[in-house]
Amino acid sequence: MSNSGKCPVMHGANTTESNSVMSWWPNALKLEILSQHDTKTNPLQNFNYQEEVKKLDFKALKQDMVALMTESQAWWPADWGHYGGLMIRLTWHAAGSYRIADGRGGAGTGNQRFAPLNSWPDNVNLDKARRLLWPIKKKYGNKLSWADLITLAGTVAYETMGLKTYGFAFGRADIWQPEIDINWGSEKEWLADNRYSSESRESLTNPLAAVQMGLIYVNPEGVMGQPDPLRTAHDVRLTFARMAMNDEETVALTAGGHTVGKAHGNGSASNLGPAPEGAEIKEQGLGWMNHTTRGVGRDTVSSGIEGAWTTHPTQWDNGYFQMLFNHDWELKKSPAGAWQYEPVSIKDEDKPVDVEDPSIRLNPIMTDADMAMKMDPEYRKISERFYKDPAYFSEVFARAWFKLTHRDLGPKVRYLGPYVPAEELIWQDPVPVGNKAYDVNVVKAKITATGLSISDMVSTAWDSARTYRGSDMRGGANGARIRLAPQKDWQGNEPVRLAKVLTVLEAIAKETGASVADVIVLAGNVGIEQAAKAAGHSVTVPFTPGRGDATAAQTDVEAFEVLEPTHDGFRNWLKQNDDITAEELMLDRTQLMGLTAPEMTVLVGGMRVLGTNYGDSKHGVFTDRVGSLTNDFFVNLTDMAYTWKPTGRNSYDIVERKSGDVKWTATRVDLVFGSNSILRAYAEVYAQDDNQEKFVHDFIAAWVKVMNADRFDV
Repeated sequence: MSNSGKCPVMHGANTTESNSVMSWWPNALKLEILSQHDTKTNPLQNFNYQEEVKKLDFKALKQDMVALMTESQAWWPADWGHYGGLMIRLTWHAAGSYRIADGRGGAGTGNQRFAPLNSWPDNVNLDKARRLLWPIKKKYGNKLSWADLITLAGTVAYETMGLKTYGFAFGRADIWQPEIDINWGSEKEWLADNRYSSESRESLTNPLAAVQMGLIYVNPEGVMGQPDPLRTAHDVRLTFARMAMNDEETVALTAGGHTVGKAHGNGSASNLGPAPEGAEIKEQGLGWMNHTTRGVGRDTVSSGIEGAWTTHPTQWDNGYFQMLFNHDWELKKSPAGAWQYEPVSIKDEDKPVDVEDPSIRLNPIMTDADMAMKMDPEYRKISERFYKDPAYFSEVFARAWFKLTHRDLGPKVRYLGPYVPAEELIWQDPVPVGNKAYDVNVVKAKITATGLSISDMVSTAWDSARTYRGSDMRGGANGARIRLAPQKDWQGNEPVRLAKVLTVLEAIAKETGASVADVIVLAGNVGIEQAAKAAGHSVTVPFTPGRGDATAAQTDVEAFEVLEPTHDGFRNWLKQNDDITAEELMLDRTQLMGLTAPEMTVLVGGMRVLGTNYGDSKHGVFTDRVGSLTNDFFVNLTDMAYTWKPTGRNSYDIVERKSGDVKWTATRVDLVFGSNSILRAYAEVYAQDDNQEKFVHDFIAAWVKVMNADRFDV
């Protein structure tokens, strides 16, 4: 049937369940990731948590936390009268979502309170743990974030069970809405198996760190629920490496996590109601409620596996390895139908007692991941060493636990509270304190006298700072690691050009006493000031001295390799074509850098006219005044004197309508600022005749934000 004559306007709305109004246009660029933590969602305006937490009564808080561990509540009774195992699992599953590839996840934001994490299958019944902590949060209020409280819970639990912990730092600020635009996986069903690129399971899809949707690490029953310790060992090794843990740390964390507490599967999972996000309003935010059978205490169902790993599940000891190595294990099914290992034979006195009745003793259990610690040759060597040297095991675990719970907190300068360890660890990316006692104007004059181009100065400063990611506060200009391996050799940093510029700037640093890090940023500022002057604006780019220069010994090369950029929309560079569009990649980088959509817009427009494109590419350089900080990019992008013709997957000609001549060339990340309705609205602001000065000042403000993103010391 012909559509001719029909009204072109779509009347009504797309009412398909869970669809938004934008579902009509599924290919539209989604900018929501750049406004995830909009201040309008935050109930604590003009609030600085890092300052507020310093007022906390740390001693009283610790006492309350210790008391909570053994104050069993009838609505959710504690196993053996001790909530330690539950609290450790709470902390573990919050921190364990961290992944080193993009720094996202982890316990640093309190994101476990929101979907999807609060309703992941692997997080069954952790909502109960958070409710048990509520009286403490209520008491200490704004001085104690949920993020800190959730992370502290497991550490205090271990201390009450006898472990000498390595330390703890406060300082994690809460977010106030779900991080739904973070890539937690593309699966449409829980526990699907499509994260590996081949049947050999060698390459897990980046940046994901869990092997299946809804898991923190691996399936405890085995790969896809099929027991096979050696196959599970492969998955464990891969997923823990995605969290920056080596084999020794992996064994320590696995064993230490299962030294205390128990798994829960004494009942039917079919009796559990929906997860928190899908539960009825009467549940008041609780999920997985069992209104069919008792469903608490010994009858709890969480993972589906049932039993404790050790004889004394509320004590920190070497019982895990004693149990693992002193018994033969056979596969059995839990009451909930999950695969688990139980000892072939065991003395009654070696069995753990029932969580409610100490006169009843039950078989201990092991998961497929536990058996991997015994069956995998490398894991076994480490496990045997821990078995023979319990003190060494305790030390390694305490350090690994600290790393697990603090990896996403950022550099040590952000650590607050009385329990911060004195030792500085290499995974904290240490940077020495920089010199502030030098004449900034003298340094700027020397930079100007070098004759370095605006492009070289601005590009080098940008490349040094763009590695920063707000997800785990790694990277950035502080430390000047752009002059060290591996960054000095990254393709995206144009090593030949970089080496030339650094030779000049390092000499100035040596002459003036300034750090190389400061000189690199100052050079970028000098370039912007020169470009603004060429455009008729006399400006001074704000600068705060005091950056330090990291050494090679302070740089974990392997850990920094994951920060290597493979794209940079701000410098119009894409290492290789990907299934993900160039503009989507730019949004991801922008969000990691902590920038807003307007800041992204003004920075791209400014970087183009400054001539900072990778390899001196002319794509998107919509100006005849390269090197002048003008709004020409936006003026010409929005000018209807041109048409836009594709010449490749990521390339376009900008053609004059009148003559048919090619005036400029562009990429998708250039033209998206004219095609996307929201970004075009921003572009039009900067294209206006009366906003040329606003453009310059907004560009400088966004630039300074990038340069100072990692300045936690000021």
